[in-house]
Amino acid sequence: METKIETKIETKIGKGAWIFLFLCLLLGILGEEAFFRSEIGISYFVFIAAFYAVFMWRYRHFRFSHQRLGYLILCCIWLLSASYVLNNNILFYALNIMVIPGLVIFHLALITIPENIKWNKPAFITLILTRLLQSLKFNIGFVNLIGKSLKQGVHEDKLLIWKKVGLGIAISLPILFVVLNLLISADSQFEQLIGGIPQWFQVINAERIIRLMIILFLTGTFFGFMQILSGRHFNVIKRQTNEEAFKIDGIISITVLVLINAVYLLFTLVQFRYFFSGTLQADFTYAEYARKGFFELLFVTLINLSITVIVLTFVNRAARFMQRATQIMLTILVLASSIMLSSAFLRLSMYEDAYGFTFTRVLVHSFMIFLVVIFTYTLVKIWVEKLSLFHFYFISSLIYYTTITVIDLDKIVVNENMTRYELSGKIDVHYLNSLSYTGVLGLIDLYEKDKNIPELKTILLERKQEAAAQSLPWQTYNLKRERMFSELRKLDIN
Repeated sequence: METKIETKIETKIGKGAWIFLFLCLLLGILGEEAFFRSEIGISYFVFIAAFYAVFMWRYRHFRFSHQRLGYLILCCIWLLSASYVLNNNILFYALNIMVIPGLVIFHLALITIPENIKWNKPAFITLILTRLLQSLKFNIGFVNLIGKSLKQGVHEDKLLIWKKVGLGIAISLPILFVVLNLLISADSQFEQLIGGIPQWFQVINAERIIRLMIILFLTGTFFGFMQILSGRHFNVIKRQTNEEAFKIDGIISITVLVLINAVYLLFTLVQFRYFFSGTLQADFTYAEYARKGFFELLFVTLINLSITVIVLTFVNRAARFMQRATQIMLTILVLASSIMLSSAFLRLSMYEDAYGFTFTRVLVHSFMIFLVVIFTYTLVKIWVEKLSLFHFYFISSLIYYTTITVIDLDKIVVNENMTRYELSGKIDVHYLNSLSYTGVLGLIDLYEKDKNIPELKTILLERKQEAAAQSLPWQTYNLKRERMFSELRKLDIN
């Protein structure tokens, strides 16, 4: 079944629209203050709070739909915005600038559509894109209506006079430019007078104009999109689609799966022969072996997941024999992928033992654990066909991303490196310093345990001087940074 959505939008100017426009203007001013003045910190959380306060006022009499998923997405939005206050990881700092607005748009569109429209269908993405386009059209129509309302109170003769005055000013500007330059060259006193005119307009400069443009852009974006969400005139047309479209022949798919599984079976035997048993070839160390095959195995695992999803979605399994054969082949593929994932996990652990822990390595570790969850659900889906892959993949991905953003992976990296230092005496203080606030807090703890680590004292002295010299605005407030500053001030180091 395919769902086609048509939306009709009417632009009206009433008292409520003017009040809402004023609130969006305040929201635009806050947005410019929060995101374009300095580094983002608590300002993101404050803005999200204000944004949803305005949205809830606008839709205070509205009955929302899809509320269970809506509450989950809303919690993730709040947690992701709070991560700017709690943590300071540069990767998630950059990603969340784009992820949070995307989730907000998805959330608002989700809870304002009728219940009979499914969010996990392509039609919903089409609806979101359509509403973004219609919000632009709404703003254009709103500006046109304002222009027409202003013209209604002005006599046609007066309007014609103002048009002629404007045309006269436009014609005189190039003439004045030439005349003024000639007069400036002829008289030094006149040159001083004209040269002082720009000081009269110091209040108007390029920076203020840019900020005003940003405020107006944000105001129009918020106003248009939230106004368009109230359009509840939907015509939902369901029509039968060609069931044979985008179907892959079952025999072809089983042939491909048999050949792939044969290769994976051979690889699995090799793994059990000398890797999982703890013995390696003489010409490889554990670290070399881990570095050699880790990314290749992870990439093959992702390919296997893609093959499984494609077969479950597009392969024709009408005959019972074809259905059972496909299920068996996919089960073998998932189990082989699990073995390769385990091998990759062990390789990465060995590499970390040899060279230490980094943010990237810990992130990849967490991603592999997430893949275990995905493969487990996919294995169940192979035998229970009524389950939805996209539904689970979307929700689990959202929860996973929010979790790794909020829990502060940098803290895990610091703790693991500290443990490794206690066991082996090896640590990279420069890398920990690059982890920003969390890494510096780890270095402070390390200094209190051992003051003789090379270059550690120099790094902490530089950090302490930076902390004493910095004066940051309210937008950048971060709990971890404040704790770092407090610890540096208390640190007895000279």
